[in-house]
Amino acid sequence: MKKINELYSRSPRDIKIIQFGEGNFLRGFVDYMVDVANEKGVFNGDIAIVKPITFGSLERFDAQDNLYTISLRGKMNGETYVENRVITSVQKVLDTYRDYEDYAALARLDSLEFVVSNTTEAGIVYDEQDKFELTPPNTYPGKLTKFLFDRFTAFHGDAGKGLVMLPVELIEDNGIKLKECVLKYVALWNLGDEFRNWVCESNTFCSTLVDRIITGYPRDEAAQICETLGYQDDLLDTGEPFALWVIESDKDISKKFPLDKAGMHVIFTNNQKPYRERKVRILNGAHTSTVLAGYLTGKNIVLECMNDTVIRKLMEKIVFEEIVPTVKLPKEEAEDFANSVLERFENPFVKHELLSISLNSVSKWKSRILPTFKDNYAKTQTPPALLTFSFAALMAFYTSDTIRDGVLIGSRNGEEYAIKDDQKVLEFFAANSKSKSTREFVTAVASNTSFWGEDLTKYSKFVDMVSAYLEEIKKDGMTATVEALVKE
Repeated sequence: MKKINELYSRSPRDIKIIQFGEGNFLRGFVDYMVDVANEKGVFNGDIAIVKPITFGSLERFDAQDNLYTISLRGKMNGETYVENRVITSVQKVLDTYRDYEDYAALARLDSLEFVVSNTTEAGIVYDEQDKFELTPPNTYPGKLTKFLFDRFTAFHGDAGKGLVMLPVELIEDNGIKLKECVLKYVALWNLGDEFRNWVCESNTFCSTLVDRIITGYPRDEAAQICETLGYQDDLLDTGEPFALWVIESDKDISKKFPLDKAGMHVIFTNNQKPYRERKVRILNGAHTSTVLAGYLTGKNIVLECMNDTVIRKLMEKIVFEEIVPTVKLPKEEAEDFANSVLERFENPFVKHELLSISLNSVSKWKSRILPTFKDNYAKTQTPPALLTFSFAALMAFYTSDTIRDGVLIGSRNGEEYAIKDDQKVLEFFAANSKSKSTREFVTAVASNTSFWGEDLTKYSKFVDMVSAYLEEIKKDGMTATVEALVKE
């Protein structure tokens, strides 16, 4: 079988983007969007990818002339959707360590306008041990600071040569945090007030929110997909069709970065918080409020939950009756997003395991469910029934007195499963879930302020309702309990 670069080629454009990170997500999200925008004639710029870490190899990029395929598979408007696209927007792929001189030369490119990064949540950090003299500095913000200083020096502080930073790391206010780290390095390395002013006035640090499930290289299906494509692609990347990029900026960059004009779902705003809240409350909240109950009814992946009429109805009722009304966006916009989320959960190509979603469910309930719970309670002075039930389902899922190899061992119909969370959380449930009466157990969990940041027993009827649900789960089983709940 021929290789992808024997059948496809690319015509170089000016490099407008330097991208810190060569991973699956950026290739299936940013690089895809830029490629479409290039094709539609609204951007006309290439990407230079730089590998910011010491481990890993770029051999596959070199072997394929930086060409690769993104296969987007899922459901759109109720129909199965498959799009296979050869990405031609990546001109260079460099190692910041092995190819330092070539990497550093990118700072002197007149055409450069944007910096994209995905260095994981742990990447945007300040380390006072990092050094300017290193080639390159160790941390990503350190690398960026030195890169910006080289650009500032090369263009003699030209205000028009600043860059737009677009971090997609999954931390809130990622652009603000990245700028804070850069300014700390400016001070630590004594790079001067003139450079500091240039960083602040001539560069734009955007905070962004990204949403697309990228499943990466499809090891089990790669041979079959390549057979269909008609060529070998060792960089094959897979993901879902849905994509959303919310970019928050003090300065309007929409004309400079017009991906939305190419039909990409990119929103430019001066406040991304409503969109972040929408995603956390609806998408993440739908997972957290239903998957533990779904697992205890015998389901193993999200798709099985969506194909089960009872669990699906539970999810739909939670989302549309208790979550959507609390989202601070127009109702129609929140409902449209909720419907798109449910369609994404139906993706037949994604096997999203419920146990992987269950990781750290206590902190997830606090961040994803509790704010919605409180908004509902403020309106009615009564705990919302379905979100309260999700608390009982969490307690049922975490019921065990056995810790083994650092995990709590749960039991589903005699079958063991691993409950993974902070060690103190696991120890608490091991000590309380079986040694106390149902009401004592509920009171102990609800009043644990280290879990929730407050005492949940102060909410009228909460302990009564959770205790009643938990008793029902113990007596009748999770399936019968959910069936009764969704009929009400």
